[in-house]
Amino acid sequence: MTVTADDVNQTSPQKLLSPVLSAFWDQPESWTLDVYREHGGYRGLAKALQLAPDDVIAYVKEAGLRGRGGAGFPTGMKWQFIPQGDNKPHYLVVNADESEPGTCKDIPLLYANPHSLIEGIIIACHAIRSHHAFIYLRGEVVPVLRRLHAAVAEAYAAGYLGKGALGAGGDLEITVHAGAGAYICGEETALLDSLEGRRGQPRLRPPFPAVAGLYACPTVVNNVESIASVPAIFDQGKDWFRSMGSEKSPGFTLYSLSGHVARPGQYEAPLGITLRELLALGGGMRPGHRLKFWTPGGSSTPLLTEEHLDVPLDYEGVGAAGSMLGTKALQCFDETTCVVRAVTRWIEFYAHESCGKCTPCREGTYWLVQLMRDIEAGKAALSDLDKIADIADNINGKSFCALGDGAAAPIVSSLQHFRAEYEQHITQRGCPFDPAKSTAWSDSATHQEVNA
Repeated sequence: MTVTADDVNQTSPQKLLSPVLSAFWDQPESWTLDVYREHGGYRGLAKALQLAPDDVIAYVKEAGLRGRGGAGFPTGMKWQFIPQGDNKPHYLVVNADESEPGTCKDIPLLYANPHSLIEGIIIACHAIRSHHAFIYLRGEVVPVLRRLHAAVAEAYAAGYLGKGALGAGGDLEITVHAGAGAYICGEETALLDSLEGRRGQPRLRPPFPAVAGLYACPTVVNNVESIASVPAIFDQGKDWFRSMGSEKSPGFTLYSLSGHVARPGQYEAPLGITLRELLALGGGMRPGHRLKFWTPGGSSTPLLTEEHLDVPLDYEGVGAAGSMLGTKALQCFDETTCVVRAVTRWIEFYAHESCGKCTPCREGTYWLVQLMRDIEAGKAALSDLDKIADIADNINGKSFCALGDGAAAPIVSSLQHFRAEYEQHITQRGCPFDPAKSTAWSDSATHQEVNA
């Protein structure tokens, strides 16, 4: 099915785009404190600071905000896990180590609107009784790092940070830390190890970070978008937030639409919008092509096909379809894409980024790469398809952290939906999408024939 811009007319009014975090990204100097204030910045903070910390947590729970980093765990409940009266420092750590292939929402958010994160951090620190927050940013994005440092400096100068930021006697410091580019540090406990100056590797749990996290003290680790969404909830109200999305997945969120689409980019919409609607808003697939497969939440989530165009893009809807909403990184691939080649590149990434701490992931991803390369090159046997499925099964749910699960997901799902294409590589002794063997990579006229 080819989705075109005409399909946008079928989009229901309840599911139109809802720009909140991205409302003024296109404004000149949108990243500055003055522009942020012009658009209601720090109004939510003033309202939140009038409430007791426990009441702030209760309000976020009632709003139904769920973590935007992948798992979708209720944000307010995560804050509530922090023990009280323990006479230990409490820390908030913001995970900005956005590293997964296809995921590209937190970095644009920080680049265009960093003060939304800073305001959310202040509210969250008030709620969990923390006086020091850390932002762990992927180190390669130097322009974002500079802009974030400038925004933090503006917040200090304006009195939002530093002495009395949380009221009388409530000081608050923010430390911006640049990581060294390891994908594994996106896992919250590996991030904490890296932040403490050690090699980033997942920790054994329990104890969980809420009890013994950064420097063995109670710690909340949240995604950038999760924290940046908090100010709007207090400014506009929990009922306003719950008026969007679905009952179990309320609110707005950023969808990253990329791949073979006419207008890739960030689309902020209520949870529950479908890919068909997002593609229509994005101009559809590139002219003359049709959707073949897509990922709902980055390369670590099981891929879906055009049969799932109308699946609600919320946590329950995508889960019922056999995948995960994840980071809402919607990578769309058309019929010219070899699914074996795409999955092989993803597995190479996970094998390279594996920290090597646990055997299933360290050994399993290595052997998956060898077998997938042989399959792509037409050097494998049909029995190797069962072998890669078995290796993926031995990784899934058995590795130390979710990296192993992420490596297994595209293997299992692509075999489920495109086993015939895998077999074709083996029986034809090569990739059918190779320019020398297929017309799928030729001019647009041929593409029209393929679509027909």
